[in-house]
Amino acid sequence: MAVSAPAVARHDPVDRRRFGQHLWPTLVITIALLLALPVAVVVGFVFVPAGEVWQHLVETVLPDYVSNSLLLMLGVALGTLIGGVGTAWLTSMCRFPGRALFEWALLLPMAMPAYIIAYTYTGMLDFAGPVQTLIRDLTGWGWGDYWFPQIRSLPGAALMLSLVLYPYVYLLARAAFLSQSLCVLDVSRTLGNGPWRTFFTVALPLARPAIVAGLSLALMETLADYGTVQYFGVPTFTTGIFRTWFGLGNPAAAAQLSALLLAFVFALILLERWSRGQARYHSTSQRQQSIRRLHLRGRQAAAAFGFCALPLTLGFLLPAGQLAAWWLTVADQRLDAEFATLALNSLALAAGAAVLALALALLLGYGHRLRPTKPVQAAVRVAGLGYAVPGTVIAVGVMIPFAWLDNSVDAWMRATFGVSTGLLLSGTLVAVIFAYLVRFLAVSLQTVESGLGKIRPSMDEAGRAMGLRPRQVLARIHMPMLQGSLLTALLLVFVDVLKELPATLILRPFNFNTLAVRAYELASDERLADSAPAALTIVAAGLIPVIILSRSITRSRASL
Repeated sequence: MAVSAPAVARHDPVDRRRFGQHLWPTLVITIALLLALPVAVVVGFVFVPAGEVWQHLVETVLPDYVSNSLLLMLGVALGTLIGGVGTAWLTSMCRFPGRALFEWALLLPMAMPAYIIAYTYTGMLDFAGPVQTLIRDLTGWGWGDYWFPQIRSLPGAALMLSLVLYPYVYLLARAAFLSQSLCVLDVSRTLGNGPWRTFFTVALPLARPAIVAGLSLALMETLADYGTVQYFGVPTFTTGIFRTWFGLGNPAAAAQLSALLLAFVFALILLERWSRGQARYHSTSQRQQSIRRLHLRGRQAAAAFGFCALPLTLGFLLPAGQLAAWWLTVADQRLDAEFATLALNSLALAAGAAVLALALALLLGYGHRLRPTKPVQAAVRVAGLGYAVPGTVIAVGVMIPFAWLDNSVDAWMRATFGVSTGLLLSGTLVAVIFAYLVRFLAVSLQTVESGLGKIRPSMDEAGRAMGLRPRQVLARIHMPMLQGSLLTALLLVFVDVLKELPATLILRPFNFNTLAVRAYELASDERLADSAPAALTIVAAGLIPVIILSRSITRSRASL
């Protein structure tokens, strides 16, 4: 009689491989769904009955929100196009004294958050500021004897935003000008067109897709701004969301305002995609030539220098100098234990969010590399959409489901055990960091995907041939090769979180402040000099991505 051997549990390598093949796509899609939750919540409130509060908003303030937002976008569009395209053309195609300096220095205003430059110029240009004081001292005039432009106005807000957002257009327009076919430009000149006519009839139309892409980024930042428009008293969607949430105490109406603002953002995205799809240009020449820049002399050189120096001076040098002067006057009073606590809070929060964003970006990017299927690709794109969504909208989309979950858990614990759990998610740093991940994951994701794209697939095949699992290939092969990209992604998210204001204002725990929030609070109390240490610290940190961009541009030029 045959006796069967006892069954022995074995791990089938085929089953393990199938499990790994399903694990990464499942992980990518799950992360993407969680990160899409705030936007889905906001969009879902479109179908919720509006009620009397929404009707009140429609009849009273909503037309102002729409008209002011559109006018603000129009003003910023004009400012960024003139400043960004003009400086990009001059530094790319012309030769004049200071051009090499302006190539990278024109990026410096990106380090200046819009709400900080708004506070600074208000302090300089208000009635009690140094500019008007000097005018009165020189002329002997008093109040009402002269006209001076009002900085706290919609045009003033458009100017402040334009000064710090034009680098978006400058970066992409300059890259487009440098990559244009020299043969096309030469043909235009042989037909009798001068350099300026060639610019308007040939170079500018060829660069239109890149210019529209940069402009759309600037306009999305305009719609997302809260600190500038609130401080200048300009009612827009972001200020309306705050007032509806905290003033009227109606989350549903605030979510519906957020959904309307989101429609504006998606319209900009569709417009940019449409413009890029309708304009496709290709170089038919294979010749690689160095750019023959137009040599400017005399008045033309001076005009080019002044045109490039104006946005740099107004957008960075002048406000940074004023902040430094204020810092010196209050350094002995404001650099205390409270400032140290604010700095520690900000640095810890930014570092934690940056590390988590980098980890998620690695999971998403590597999961997409392993299984580049359509569902995984769509999930990765959805996870990166948060950067286009204003922080105010994300904060509303985070607070509503988190508050519902907290209330549900608390009600169940009270009914079952007679214990109140209080706030587990909403009103805690968990909600703040989750909002940061939704908002800024795209920054690290794009950097990580770009780094992974430079690693040959043969490296993955070699790792698998050595018996390494996918996570071991990532840890032992890819991550050492991605050190530069990982550090860049970490620093970019760190600085973005350090500057973020509206989401932090809505979601932060009680008695928890950051440098951005403290600068906003002090400036709102008209204590502009006292806000300088926190503001200048944020600006100094903002120089990090500018340096990274400058170095990447230098490397790309050297490789041409």
